[in-house]
Amino acid sequence: MSVEQASKTSYEFKAEMKQLLNLIIHSLYTHPEVFVRELVSNSSDALNKIRFRQLTDKNIISPDSELIIKFHLDKENQLFSIEDTGIGMNKEDLINNLGTIAKSGTLDFIKQISENKGKLDSNMIGQFGVGFYSAFMVTDEITVETRNADKDSVGLKWVSNGEDQFQIEEFEKEERGTKISFKLKDEYKEFAEDWKIKEILTKYSNFVDFPVYLGDEKINNVTALWHRNKDEVSDEEYNEFYKFVSGDFQNPMQRLVVQIEGNVNFKAILFLPETAPPTLLNQDVKNSLHLYSNRVFIQDDSKELLPDYLRFVKGVVDTEDLPLNVSREVTQSSPVMLKIKNILTSKILGWLEDLASENKENYDKFYKNFGPLFKLGSNSDFTNKDKILKLLRYESTHKPKGELISLDEYISGMGENQNEIYYVAGTVREVLEKNPNLEYFKKNDIQVLLLTDPSDVFTVPYLMEYDGKKIVSIEKADLDINKTDDKKEEEDSESKENSDNLIKTIKEILEDKVEDVIESKRLVDSPVTLVAGKTGMDPQMEKMMMMMDKNFSSSKKIMEINLDHKLIKNIKNIFQNEGNSIGLRDAVNQLYDGASLLDGNLTSPNDFLKRMYEYMEKATS
Repeated sequence: MSVEQASKTSYEFKAEMKQLLNLIIHSLYTHPEVFVRELVSNSSDALNKIRFRQLTDKNIISPDSELIIKFHLDKENQLFSIEDTGIGMNKEDLINNLGTIAKSGTLDFIKQISENKGKLDSNMIGQFGVGFYSAFMVTDEITVETRNADKDSVGLKWVSNGEDQFQIEEFEKEERGTKISFKLKDEYKEFAEDWKIKEILTKYSNFVDFPVYLGDEKINNVTALWHRNKDEVSDEEYNEFYKFVSGDFQNPMQRLVVQIEGNVNFKAILFLPETAPPTLLNQDVKNSLHLYSNRVFIQDDSKELLPDYLRFVKGVVDTEDLPLNVSREVTQSSPVMLKIKNILTSKILGWLEDLASENKENYDKFYKNFGPLFKLGSNSDFTNKDKILKLLRYESTHKPKGELISLDEYISGMGENQNEIYYVAGTVREVLEKNPNLEYFKKNDIQVLLLTDPSDVFTVPYLMEYDGKKIVSIEKADLDINKTDDKKEEEDSESKENSDNLIKTIKEILEDKVEDVIESKRLVDSPVTLVAGKTGMDPQMEKMMMMMDKNFSSSKKIMEINLDHKLIKNIKNIFQNEGNSIGLRDAVNQLYDGASLLDGNLTSPNDFLKRMYEYMEKATS
């Protein structure tokens, strides 16, 4: 909706934008100076775009003008402005970029703030691409004056108080670029002082790839850090550079400096973040690796430089083997990019191997943060699968909660006759530890991996084996285990026949509810359990599939019966005395429904409860 007023046009913010602006303006920031960093970042993006365009197109306004960012402050009147000579914006850009939610991530941003009950983590700003709007926290109204680099463009002024509307009008502007200006609220008037802005720029924007001026004073160091001798760069410089390229406020956990000469030539500085963002598994998250060609910026999120499972790594890559006029399409099919990707992947995996062997505490911290993404590489990167498998970590029944072990550590603790690596998957460790299917393994002190991360369900069942050992779920019917008990006497032929007949009758009672009914080798304290058949999915995988697809139907399970359990012996007596009676059928159905309840797939709770009440009534009469 727009209303024409002379040469000025008013536009309504979209509903989502109103919600976003309200959250930003009225939420608390841990670091209010974030708006300075974000405005500098936007100016840097605009300058990168015009520098890229200058390589092939001189038909623009002021093609040879200096690429700079300037701050103008007025302490007395609390005025703040930032100006760049970048690519500028046209009317469509102003409407799409400043008046609507232009990025899908912004909706996620709103959701995250809502879930945090209105509290903003300042690091979330950069992650979701809504940095410009952070300025509304320190001012009541913003003016944007801009002109696109096209020679037929016109000067445009965008004004808004961040509530319901914004206005756009034409005005005289000779040079290309953008100027953002506003008056600061009283509580933020310190941002109109030179010392404060200089402090912020030195801290957060020292490595912007263009000169940043405060008045006539140049503030930042634009030397490409990766072209300096790494021994001459301080830890503080590396840390601040990481913050600049990643948008993070914390120092990185680890860094790796790479210099490669040979079939392909490139330099890189890579960082492992201290913590994972809330959007780790979101495919739209940016700020992975910045790509340069001979110090000229190409991309700020070069997805072709790393496999997807390593996209948590931040940093910069600069190669002299790409032409300066390279396009995004060229990078996607470039053999140079593929070579760099292969080398970087190998270097990062080696880096993680060193971390795992030299600093277990830091590696476990890394794995708990980034494991859900990293472990997906075991199913996608077949070239490096063996390296990835060595780096996987899991909780187990032999370790306290929170302590992780590798597959190599698991194998080193295996018994002499154990030939398989066992695991069980679920959502919570405490629930998994009570799983009836663990009883045999607990009794025989056999270690079982406890998988509670949803990513495990999509990776471990497909690993198949490691170091010659099969990796199998303890909830599958075809386990290679032998139940022995020296105290148990051999069943006589008559007892064996009665047991077989009972199992046959139970299967007839359950009819099409189960795939089969068999004697259990794994149960110790429980009477029955449900397990997946030879061709069935892992039970936890089935649950995930059912959550994702309402039309997905799970496969039939095999019911295992513990013939040594007193309840089963009582049922066996009923069978011997009464045959296939109503009492037997009720008991069998109650056992099945109870097992289904534990399995998370009880489909008839009313019948289950009705039978339970009847049993309780008989027990208490």
